[in-house]
Amino acid sequence: MREPADAAARHRGLAAEAARALRRPDADAPLVVRDLGGGTGSMARWLAPLLPGPQHWVVYDHDPGLLERARAAGPRASADGRPVTVETRTAELASLGEADLRGADLVTASALLDLFTRGEVERVVAACVGARCPALFTLSVKGRVALTPQEPMDREIQEAFNAHQRRMAGGRALLGPDASQAAAEAFTRAGARVLARPSPWRLGAERRALAAEWLEGWVGAAVERNPDLAAKAGAYLPRRRAECAAGGLYVEVEHEDVLALPPGGDR
Repeated sequence: MREPADAAARHRGLAAEAARALRRPDADAPLVVRDLGGGTGSMARWLAPLLPGPQHWVVYDHDPGLLERARAAGPRASADGRPVTVETRTAELASLGEADLRGADLVTASALLDLFTRGEVERVVAACVGARCPALFTLSVKGRVALTPQEPMDREIQEAFNAHQRRMAGGRALLGPDASQAAAEAFTRAGARVLARPSPWRLGAERRALAAEWLEGWVGAAVERNPDLAAKAGAYLPRRRAECAAGGLYVEVEHEDVLALPPGGDR
């Protein structure tokens, strides 16, 4: 359901910058892209047709069922019509290191960093820096949401949701909305050139089904974090559901895309 909204939101300018940064001494050798947390392969389906030349995608995820779908529904051709192949690997993403990314021409991820701790983000950044290749991380949440029409309770829900995203999970302090900035800072400390661009979801009447799913999760997580909101949310959510169903609710969910380029472009 979210794949078309993701594709519309990701910053194509950064994809173009990543393509320009690729080093292709042999135009016939496949570009190796390592996609972290690739799930069903939506990042590959979006980006592979924007990159030139033959490509080999290695998609990592902890869920074998999602990876099976990535293999079955991968992109077939690059920007210039060259073949694209997909390989999948089951992995715990936060533990991937430099050895796992070695040989990559590009590392990608989508909607992943906000599920990590600061230490895990820094570990992934170090692995990318060690691979000496560009890294494109898209759709990291930033914690800001705008609903039209507005209601006073929007802000309360937003604050509680953001606190939920920064929660402790199994002894891990998740970064949530702070993740893209943490990644950018870690890449900068390592000497990489970092470009960050907004990539908001824009959900109107044409994407009301996704907006409705998002709304349920947004309010539910907020109430889980702050049970004192339950009574007010019990009236707020049905109103918003009705607006959404009628096509009268517009939602903008802020994300950020980050591209890190190796120091001096040196591979």
